[in-house]
Amino acid sequence: MTSQRAARVAGDWFYQLMCVGMGLIVMFPVIYAFFVSFMEPSQIFSRDAGIIPERWTLENYRTALTTAPLMRFMLNSFMISAVSSIVRVLTASLAAFAFAFMDFPGKNFLFILVLGTFMIPGDVVLAANYQLVARAHLINTYLGMMAIFLVSGMNIFMLRQSFKTFSSSIRDAAMVDGCSNFRFFWKILLPSNTATLLTVLITSFMSTWNTYLWPMMVTNKKEMRTIQVGITMLNFADGNSYGPVMAASIIVLLPALLLFLVFRRQIVAGMMAGGVKE
Repeated sequence: MTSQRAARVAGDWFYQLMCVGMGLIVMFPVIYAFFVSFMEPSQIFSRDAGIIPERWTLENYRTALTTAPLMRFMLNSFMISAVSSIVRVLTASLAAFAFAFMDFPGKNFLFILVLGTFMIPGDVVLAANYQLVARAHLINTYLGMMAIFLVSGMNIFMLRQSFKTFSSSIRDAAMVDGCSNFRFFWKILLPSNTATLLTVLITSFMSTWNTYLWPMMVTNKKEMRTIQVGITMLNFADGNSYGPVMAASIIVLLPALLLFLVFRRQIVAGMMAGGVKE
C-alpha cells in the first residue's frame, strides 16, 4: 500500500509539474512582451539581448500613451464590449429559455440551426455583414461595431444546457401558483443560474475586447477606433516601435486579465454547469 501511495503521489506531482510547464510555455509570449515593454531600444535590437531588462525604463509606456490616444481607444472598446456583452446575455438567455421550457412548432429544427452556426467560420460572413451594416448607414458608429456581437449560438446552447438542469417540478408549481413565464424567467431561473450567466458575460466581454478585424472594417475615423486597431498606429516608419507596441499590448491586456482573475471561479463553475446530459 505504501508503494502504491508513493506512486500515486509521484504521479500527481508529475502531472502538476507538466501542467505548470505547459502553462509557462503558453504564457511565455506575454511574459516576454512584459519585459520588452520596460527595455531600452538599444537592448531590444541588440544581438545579445536577454529576457530581463538591463535597465528598467517607462519610456515605452510614455511613448505609447502620447503617440496615440490609447485612452479614447480603450473607452471605445469598453463601451462596445460592455454593451454587446449585456445584450448578448439577454438575447441568449431568452432564446435558451424558449428552447428549454417552451413547446412550439419547429423548435427542434430551429435549435439545430443554432447548433449549425458553430460550423460557420466568422470570416466567411464578414463581407455579407459589412454590406448589411453599410446599407444601414452604421459605418463609424458604435451600433455598427456591436452588430455582429449581439447574438451568439454558442451562448444560447450553453445557457440552454444550464437551464435544462433546473427542476421542471419547480416551474410547474410556480405556474400553478399563477407565476407568468417572464416572472419565472426573471425571478427564479436567472438567479439560479448566476454562474453560467457570469461566464457568458465575461467571455463575451473578453472576446469582443480582443476583436481586431471587424472594428477595423467598419471604422475609418480615428476617434472611433478600438484599442486593438489603435495599437497599429504605433508601428513607426523607422522600425523603432517594438517597445511602445509591447507597452500598449500590456496596457490592453490588463482589463481582460483582471476580469479573469476576479471571476475565474465563476467561469469554471459556469462551464461545469453547462456540461450536463439531458
